[in-house]
Amino acid sequence: MASAAADAVAAEPAVVGLIDHVTNVSDFIWGGTWNGEQAIPLPPMVLILLGIGMYMMIGLRFYPLRQLWPAFVGIFRKQGDKSSGEISPFAALSTALSGQVGTGNLAGVATAIALGGPGAIFWMWITALIGMALAFAEGALAIRYREVLPDGTRRGGPMSYITFGLGPKWKWLAIVFSLGTVLSAIVTGNMIQANSAGESIQQLTGLSPDIGGLIVAALVFIVIIGGIKSIGAVAEKVVPTMAAAYLLMALIAIIINIEDIPETFGLIFYGAFNAQSATGGFLGAAVIIAIRAGVARGLFSNEAGQGSTPMAHAVARTTDPALQGRFAMMGTFIDTIIVCTMTALVILTVQGSFTATDAAGVVTVQEHAWNSDLRGFAMTAGAFAAAFPYTLGGLPIGVLIASVALLLFVFTTLLTWSYYGERAVTYIYDQVASTRSGERTLQILWRLLWCVMIWVGSFQELDLVWRMGDIANAAMALPNLVALALLAPVVFALARGQRAAGKDHGRETPQELYDAPVIDAGGHGSVLDK
Repeated sequence: MASAAADAVAAEPAVVGLIDHVTNVSDFIWGGTWNGEQAIPLPPMVLILLGIGMYMMIGLRFYPLRQLWPAFVGIFRKQGDKSSGEISPFAALSTALSGQVGTGNLAGVATAIALGGPGAIFWMWITALIGMALAFAEGALAIRYREVLPDGTRRGGPMSYITFGLGPKWKWLAIVFSLGTVLSAIVTGNMIQANSAGESIQQLTGLSPDIGGLIVAALVFIVIIGGIKSIGAVAEKVVPTMAAAYLLMALIAIIINIEDIPETFGLIFYGAFNAQSATGGFLGAAVIIAIRAGVARGLFSNEAGQGSTPMAHAVARTTDPALQGRFAMMGTFIDTIIVCTMTALVILTVQGSFTATDAAGVVTVQEHAWNSDLRGFAMTAGAFAAAFPYTLGGLPIGVLIASVALLLFVFTTLLTWSYYGERAVTYIYDQVASTRSGERTLQILWRLLWCVMIWVGSFQELDLVWRMGDIANAAMALPNLVALALLAPVVFALARGQRAAGKDHGRETPQELYDAPVIDAGGHGSVLDK
């Protein structure tokens, strides 16, 4: 026993050292810091994402912005042909959104404000608008290069548009992307989400996190055992409902404090271009800090360029790449411009009584949550609690709203990311032994493992996992961004309505791309940019 205890003590410095190394790599990739000090003005991933995003936006002649309203209207039109995919275009959007809308929309926005002040929100908006170009490219390429299996099943994603769009010499890039996806799915799509779910259930019900995790795992298994069709069916019902309910409660909170809205927007626009002074618990931020915080958290929230959402869009019932590209870019718009903005306005606008401790240890009372000592999800929950202070079951109604919203967002994220991980595992398997029966067995095993990992993640300390998640996200995004840049000419042609644009490697161009475009119920064709 003494030997085991000594081994454990000796192992602690090694674990701490590993966390420090991983933290350094993670902070450099996404924050541009090393050993806690700023090494470069803007983080590498931010520069790469914004650079390729701007290249796409300019090459598309600002197509995502010019077609924003038609794309929004298109969400509400009946689209799709049951013979050309697994789920409707709207269900594919809902599925992608269920992966995008998550902890980043509640905790991530608060983190951006805590680091970069109100000005960070402006740069989050700019990032989302640029990200729409990346999202359009991902959604369009997902349909253009998806696979059609002998049984008629459709599937795709970055691994498919790398394989068929770039050719055999780039297959290694698809494998790297798939490995990054598996790691990212387990870490950020599963364990981190499960941990948040366990904490939320404990706060709401008093149940221990492991029991809460077991309940979530069972509910997730009931849905994912049916595959992408089951996930899509749940997502298209749950996601619009939960998003609408959250937005309604946020709107009510803002209306209650409507007199502060002009000041809030003044803070956002002023802070975007000017240094922000320290107030209360907010330590102040230079313009570059506001840019970095807004851009990094915006990209983390909407997943534009990461390569996750095209796996959902690839199964849509459409043969028009540009149509699904527009659905994909609306996902980025909804996630950041709408949901994140409403969270930010609640945090910045709602008045209450919050405490802040300055450097000298003096405690003061602050009127807004963002000036307080609260951080992350606690800041968001605190703002909602101030807007809805009445209690229910011993908890402020505002805290219940934020906690239930987080729980629902996490649940749907777990559903969607299970499919993303499954798609990556299947692709890797196909490079070794491609049999349909083997794939089905592997898919069942993955779904079981996924639910076990939900239970494990619900009660674990996740300091190292959080940092590994940031690195895994970069391992996904980099191969995908390389592919997007190389396939940019194809994307530009797809936006012009050339549905079979680009060369196919290792197969014939699918016949469905040559078929006449579907005309929707409103009599509108699928090509918006002549």
